[in-house]
Amino acid sequence: MHDPRAIANMIIEEGQRTQKLVTNLALQKLLYFAHALFLVERKQPLVSGHFEAWKYGPVHPTAYQAFRSAGDQPITFRATAIDALTGERRPLPSLTDQIIARHIERILSSYGELSPGRLVDISHAKGAPWHFVVESAKATVSLGLRISDDVILERFKFHKVSVAAAPLVGEPGDDSPILARD
Repeated sequence: MHDPRAIANMIIEEGQRTQKLVTNLALQKLLYFAHALFLVERKQPLVSGHFEAWKYGPVHPTAYQAFRSAGDQPITFRATAIDALTGERRPLPSLTDQIIARHIERILSSYGELSPGRLVDISHAKGAPWHFVVESAKATVSLGLRISDDVILERFKFHKVSVAAAPLVGEPGDDSPILARD
């Protein structure tokens, strides 16, 4: 498993290389799809930590916080780590694994052209992990609306590509956790 911020940095770099600017909202969906497909295909997680069901789809809280300051604008910086001893920011190590690099290229090739609204539509597919967790939380107590790797493995097959003229949710700018009143 890898630091989700390092994988997010790879996604941003690949996006810039291919002229695809990425916002934090889009990054969260791309990171989720990268993790989920890696998990389904290789039976091992791509990133450490967990995803949560937020208003506009799956979000990795650690990666979200790293890029939160970008708001709804394209991300132009890289996530960093904080040295626990000195408190200083330092660059995250770049990943050199070619399997992961090719996987990220494939994710951007498949999903990178889609608008954030389209990515949200796909992530909200009925029966898919985000939808399952949100619906389950209505009937049972759920802390943080975590989307476990087990749920991803079991339910990723329910993701569908939207073919409507416009995204069902419109074009959201930034994500937020689901609140009881949502």
